[in-house]
Amino acid sequence: MADFSDYPAPEIVRPAETGTVMAEGRAGGTGARFNIGEVTATRCVVRVDGRLGFSYALGRDRAKAELAATLDALLQNPERQEALLTKIITPLAQEEKEARELASRKAAATKVDFFTLIRGDE
Repeated sequence: MADFSDYPAPEIVRPAETGTVMAEGRAGGTGARFNIGEVTATRCVVRVDGRLGFSYALGRDRAKAELAATLDALLQNPERQEALLTKIITPLAQEEKEARELASRKAAATKVDFFTLIRGDE
């Protein structure tokens, strides 16, 4: 968990609350939009240094939604952006990239190539 002791505590404007939102998809990733169904999401609004931070996070993790809203508010302050990007955002992005690459390598290791063998005129 990131250390926020150097930053002002967020004022909760709208406490984290869980509900549902409609998820949309596209046929083949590029076709017409359609509703897949409802998914659970948690939203939150906080104020830090007079700036409002908003978040919507998939799932029921209220702490995650509050943290995302706090980061949103802090990142709106140009004086704080550089430090936050260096200390928090860039390391999180690197972790996410590594996790995706690992998952991709694991999936590639189980890949099976199917082919058809033609055996003459039998």
